[in-house]
Amino acid sequence: MTASNYAGFQVQPSRKGVCVNENKSGAFDLNPDNQGGYPLAGAPNLTGHSLAVERWLARRMLRSLGDPPINIQLWSGEVVEGAAAPHIARIVLTDRAALWKLASDPEYQFGELYSQGRLQVYGDLVALLELSYRGSSSDGTFREHLTSWRYRPHAASLRRAKTNIHHHYDIGNDFYRLWLDDAMVYTCAYFPTETTTLEAAQQAKLEHTCRKLRLRENENVVEAGCGWGSLALYMAQHHGVKVRAFNISHEQIVYARERAKALDLESRVEFVEDDYRNIAGKYDAFVSVGMLEHVGPGNYEALGAVIDRCLGPDGRGLIHSIGRNRPIRMNAWIAERIFPGGYTPALSEMTRIFEPYAFSILDVENLRLHYARTLRHWLERFERSADQIRQMFDDRFVRMWRLYLAGSLAAFSTGWMQLFQVTFNRTMCNDVPLTREHLYCAR
Repeated sequence: MTASNYAGFQVQPSRKGVCVNENKSGAFDLNPDNQGGYPLAGAPNLTGHSLAVERWLARRMLRSLGDPPINIQLWSGEVVEGAAAPHIARIVLTDRAALWKLASDPEYQFGELYSQGRLQVYGDLVALLELSYRGSSSDGTFREHLTSWRYRPHAASLRRAKTNIHHHYDIGNDFYRLWLDDAMVYTCAYFPTETTTLEAAQQAKLEHTCRKLRLRENENVVEAGCGWGSLALYMAQHHGVKVRAFNISHEQIVYARERAKALDLESRVEFVEDDYRNIAGKYDAFVSVGMLEHVGPGNYEALGAVIDRCLGPDGRGLIHSIGRNRPIRMNAWIAERIFPGGYTPALSEMTRIFEPYAFSILDVENLRLHYARTLRHWLERFERSADQIRQMFDDRFVRMWRLYLAGSLAAFSTGWMQLFQVTFNRTMCNDVPLTREHLYCAR
């Protein structure tokens, strides 16, 4: 089977890429055809006074990032230049305190100041963030350990987990509906070709996941962290299995149950509003897509114990999670404002789920570039709905989520973040395909 007709889904062309350019009103223009720098004429004309030490501090921040092709405009109107032109972006600091905050804690304060409008970006925001990731050290420096202590995540107890999930997922289905695909899949899509649409790519991801699980008709599957129910419904509808799907987001569970009723799948899919730690019963397959980021490394062995008690002797499973090349904490601002309690593990940390319980890892696939492409689509759709989102919330919310989506895109495109799909089964089970042909052959 060729890539163009993967899993039987129609492939349609989509625009090549997404860049965002903030104009004077604070909105963003999408210009996917512009492959170079953006004109910076929209930056404000400010006048005032800055101290020599403040100009030195701005230059030092640029040098710490490898002297990238960006510049910093101070509240005084003075511009501190980065590398030689053409510059791709300008950072505008609207007041003196913003500079000192940014210098004292750049990882956290960049997001805070941007959300408040005290730090503005003119030019290519995604490219600016990509330069930041490429220029940042990831070698475990003293400063990293210090900020890790200051912004360490809370333990994901049952109560804390509920609070954390409510913070991110229960802010309104109408909000997510504006920029996700039609099936409301809020995880990495799978793009068989460069021109695959987001809708087709998300359906391809669901099929790719099912094939990795090697589902058989009338098997029993348990899903931990089911989102709005897309995978559970797809497994039942297209592979004939019975699914129990667990989630602690009330709004997502209500939505998923409504979809099951509309598709006449209530007899095959049960959506349970409960924590994964309370999963009971025996199943042929376990799957979790996009939940491990909320579990926390302190609970990995507990998750392994849940999988161990619920899988039969021939059981197999798949865990899909954002990850890292080495253990490192979540970005401080993201952990505080967007994903409280979040943690993205290295593969070495994920093995703590499997090792104590005699599970064998069968395959690992890294879909990092697929997530970068997914985020391009999300960011583009988000920007098209920015005015509507601003009316639903406020300008600070729009700026927070714009930075979150753009920063995530930059993290995946630069390799700062990874996306792992790990398949596993019982150690003594020999029911394992000899090749990966089953993933790609026509059904």
